[in-house]
Amino acid sequence: MKNPLQGANTQMADPNEAPTVPQAAATVLLVRDSSEEGIEVFLVERASKANFGGAFVFPGGKVDAEDGLGQMETISTGASDQEFSSILGEERGGLAYWIACIRECFEEAGILIAYKDDGSVFNPSDADERKRFVEYRNRLNAGEPVLEDMCKQEGLTLATDRLAYLAHWITPKIEKRRYTTRFFVAISPSGQEGLHDGSESVNSLWIKPEEALRKQEEGELLLIMPTIKNLQSICGYSNVEQLLKDKSSIDPTTIPTIEPKFFMEDGKMVGLLPGDKGYEEH
Repeated sequence: MKNPLQGANTQMADPNEAPTVPQAAATVLLVRDSSEEGIEVFLVERASKANFGGAFVFPGGKVDAEDGLGQMETISTGASDQEFSSILGEERGGLAYWIACIRECFEEAGILIAYKDDGSVFNPSDADERKRFVEYRNRLNAGEPVLEDMCKQEGLTLATDRLAYLAHWITPKIEKRRYTTRFFVAISPSGQEGLHDGSESVNSLWIKPEEALRKQEEGELLLIMPTIKNLQSICGYSNVEQLLKDKSSIDPTTIPTIEPKFFMEDGKMVGLLPGDKGYEEH
C-alpha cells in the first residue's frame, strides 16, 4: 500500500528504543444524508502543530481518566460498562470509549450526541442555549472536566446507544505516539451543523466518502490509512439509516484489530496490513 504518512506531520519512534505503549482513543464517523442520493461524512483538518497535522481525519482523541469514572453510567443512555466491555473484548472500561467518543465529538466538531430529559435528541433550541453550550465546549477544550456537570445541569444523557462500533486500529510501531483506537459511526443530529475548534483542527467539511477518496487519490485531500479504510467501509450506501442498520448488525467479536506494519525496502517505505503477503514476517 502507499505510505499514508506522506505529507502528514507525525513523529517517528527511535528505532533503538522499545515501541511505546498505545494509549486508548476513540473516534467517530459522523454521517448525514446528502442533499443528493447518498451520505456525507464529517472530516476535520488537523492543525500543523498536531499529530498528523495537515491530514483530514474524523473527530476523536484520547480516552481521559474522567471518561471511565463509575458515575458516567448515570449520565449515559445505553448499555452498562460491563456490556460495552464485553463488546470490545475487555474486562472493564468499555463504556469509557463511548463516553470519550461523544466528548471528543463535541470538543472537536461542536456536535453533542445526547438526549434531553423528555427522550428527544438534543439540539440547541435558541441563541441562549447555543451560547451556553459553546461555553461548555470551550471549557472542555481548555481541559476542564465539566461533562458530567453539564449533563446534570442541562438535563441531558449521553446517547451511547446511537453509536455503532465499527473498527479497531492500533498505530504502527514506527510512530512515537501510538493509540489503540476504537472507531464508531453515528448519525449526526439534524439541528447541529458541525464546526472545527480552531485549535487542534483548523478546517472542516461535510463530504461524500466516495468524493473524499477520489480527492485523496488525486492529491487534493491528505488522508491517513485508518481514515481511508474506514471511508471505504461506508461507501455505496444510499442513506444513513441503511448504513447504521448494516453496521449495527455486525457481530463485534468479528471486528479485527488492525495494526499496520511499516519498514524500509529498497530505500522506500513499505506498509502492510494484516492479511497482506509478508505481514507476519515483519
